[in-house]
Amino acid sequence: MTAPAIDVARPADLGPAAVLRIAREGHVPVLRAELTGRIARRRAEVLAALASGTPVYGVNTGMGALSEQRLTEQEQARHQEHLMVARSVGSPPWLTRQETRAVLAVRLRTFLGDDSGVGAGLCLRLAEMLARDVLPAVPRSGLGSAGEIIPLAHLAAPLSGRGAVLPGPGAGPGAALPAGPALAAAGLTPLRLGPKEGVALIEGVPVTTALAVLCADGAKAALRQCLRVVAGEFALTGASRDALHPALARGDGSLAAVTREVLRLAGGPVGARTLQPPVSFRVSGQVLAHLDRAVAMLQAAVQRALVGVTDSPAYVEEDGTGRFLGTAGFHGYDLAAHLHTLTLALVGAAELGASRLHRMLDPRVTGLTAQLSPRPGPHTGLSPVHKRAVGVVHDLRRLTAPPFVGTVETSGGQEDVQSFSLEAAECCRRALDGLTDVLACELLALHQARRLGAVPPGAGDELAGALDEAAAVLPDTVEDRFFGADLTVLRDLLRGGWPHGGGADGGCVR
Repeated sequence: MTAPAIDVARPADLGPAAVLRIAREGHVPVLRAELTGRIARRRAEVLAALASGTPVYGVNTGMGALSEQRLTEQEQARHQEHLMVARSVGSPPWLTRQETRAVLAVRLRTFLGDDSGVGAGLCLRLAEMLARDVLPAVPRSGLGSAGEIIPLAHLAAPLSGRGAVLPGPGAGPGAALPAGPALAAAGLTPLRLGPKEGVALIEGVPVTTALAVLCADGAKAALRQCLRVVAGEFALTGASRDALHPALARGDGSLAAVTREVLRLAGGPVGARTLQPPVSFRVSGQVLAHLDRAVAMLQAAVQRALVGVTDSPAYVEEDGTGRFLGTAGFHGYDLAAHLHTLTLALVGAAELGASRLHRMLDPRVTGLTAQLSPRPGPHTGLSPVHKRAVGVVHDLRRLTAPPFVGTVETSGGQEDVQSFSLEAAECCRRALDGLTDVLACELLALHQARRLGAVPPGAGDELAGALDEAAAVLPDTVEDRFFGADLTVLRDLLRGGWPHGGGADGGCVR
């Protein structure tokens, strides 16, 4: 079956939405002839500039602390492919197949502009690897280089038939196959890299950018789920809607959108059980509004990374002539900082969710039995489920230290600072996974409350439909059972895009 094609006539056609389709749905970029023709013309300009013999970092010189070392013509002939060898120091765990497809797509996107000066053949080969699902094995940890040189060396080596690639779906997380035979099996021959193409392959921040695209999209989905869980908690406990009143969101568009959506789902004011619900309920709008803003800020940073100059050296026009400039585009600080901001927002949402879950076990809040037990005493209820959420949140707190603080000199002092942007992306991924775990615990509590007779007065069909979808995958009982099995099923449901029905999100999810 032929994968759906993405028509690429200009670099902007490989934006975040296209990267997501390539990563998650197996779509394939197809480069138009006019685009590859423009790339080829730029490549000719770059080759002419290189022919002058002027020192160009990583092309006719060494790299890092060896950048003053000039290379002979014989050394230059093999240098671009040899760059990958010593720098491929990573090992499992590898990025997933989905993550690697996103990285290849972003790497291709960065080569479609004028800065890198690579050939059209290299761009077409990256597209072919996506089309034939030949995915390099790229490490996700132990990456202490300035920029992304280590993971990008692993990404680039298979182009020339070296290094390792990921096996097909279903293999273990540490499994990898030799790249040479994998290329041959896919009908591809090793690509000979030309001048500057090797250094271009290991420069920039395509790995962090790709992972940020996935994190932002995952956080956007988690925010949508949080809105429904919070609405369910308001509705099933009969909590006062005062904190959701539109007048209280003055000057804050995100807060207005979030509280409007929760109120729409939960239904209008009813006879409140108490004068004031717990603080964890009342501040949920503010915390989720911050999550909304954090997603938007990361999306903006991704866009800057996609359109900005990230190659080094970059070939730029100045007064009608081209020249090579050493850049700092590999540093990735902008992405690292905004990934960390999103990590904090995700951890904050998870921590608040664990607090609300505890309140859901309190008869004073719900009007139901203690711990949502069918018979308190003989049956424990969901107290252990809350303890699982507490353990998850405690672990998440370890992710809140800024990854980009704490640099260490390398390369004899030439590379004396790092942004650790990939570590920031990994922290964000783990925070998103933790929030999903807490949401599963909350969703189980909502299900149990409904089974025990909680009725959400005023709630609409959309919220009921979302809770019914969760109920459909859970046992038809309120008695104690192996709740871990329920949580596993609910986590899968959340990761699969729960809820699958319903309308828009009030404008708060971009």
